[in-house]
Amino acid sequence: MIETRLLRQFIAVAEELHFHKAALRLHMAQPPLSQAINRLEDKLGFSLFERSTRGVKLTPAGSAFLSTAYNTLKTLETGIEQARQVSAGIAGKLTITAVSIAYYESLLNAFRRFRETFPNVQLVIKEMPSSSQAKAILSGEADIAFLRKLPISTENVESRLLLDEAIVMALPAGHPKAGNGQIDLRDFAGEDFVFTPQGLGAGYHSQLIALCETAGFYPKVVQEAAQIHTLIGLVACGFGVALVPESIAHSIMRDKVWFRRINPLTTAPNPAIGLYMSWNTDNASPLIDNFISLLDFSCEPQVKTS
Repeated sequence: MIETRLLRQFIAVAEELHFHKAALRLHMAQPPLSQAINRLEDKLGFSLFERSTRGVKLTPAGSAFLSTAYNTLKTLETGIEQARQVSAGIAGKLTITAVSIAYYESLLNAFRRFRETFPNVQLVIKEMPSSSQAKAILSGEADIAFLRKLPISTENVESRLLLDEAIVMALPAGHPKAGNGQIDLRDFAGEDFVFTPQGLGAGYHSQLIALCETAGFYPKVVQEAAQIHTLIGLVACGFGVALVPESIAHSIMRDKVWFRRINPLTTAPNPAIGLYMSWNTDNASPLIDNFISLLDFSCEPQVKTS
């Protein structure tokens, strides 16, 4: 391994073609500089300079090695600067996983502000269900997750509630209760339901089941759909009704699916589901703190349900 100090000393002599001038430039005595160049030549196994009473000049090998020395120091300096920016949280890569966030304007604005504020950071956003997000956070695949509820309990993950989003009922446009302003959940005890699979988000799934049980029934699930928009499509086709976050009420199928608020239940006065931001506290990336500092925590979805 050749020390960068030797490379800088070689470059000084190569540019000055004079050992005494190079020594003055490097603020050192000439004999130690001559000894350093000799050591460098010994390490390389070939001569860098031709020395004579008429002066000093580069050998052909020395000329070739000069380009290598320049490139090596430039690459090192570039790498140091990049590492310094990563350490300062103004460069690098930030991977974010999320459930569907298309209707959370404040969250989308945070992504935009982050890209504008930190243009040298590669921002990667991956859409995935909550269960997969939890594993991604624990494994280090993701830095920040926006999910419904963390299905894995661990001391290494910190979660912050961004909002409690109302749960609404998605009904086919022709459903007898689609015209109601608000609905009573208990009235749907005999209805067919469409659910997302439990394995994609155990906490989210369990919360919806518990809500139905509070209303006095266990939902009759006739069909499951991994993607929320597929679930809404099944509702539109008459497969059943579905309990969904209020943000989904902006669905493009508003003409075929109507969304209705649920009247408060006796033991659950506010049927709601949380949107959480989670991150692994073992992850020391300064980009996480920089992103959080830009996040407006009023991420309420812009929703109309009537």
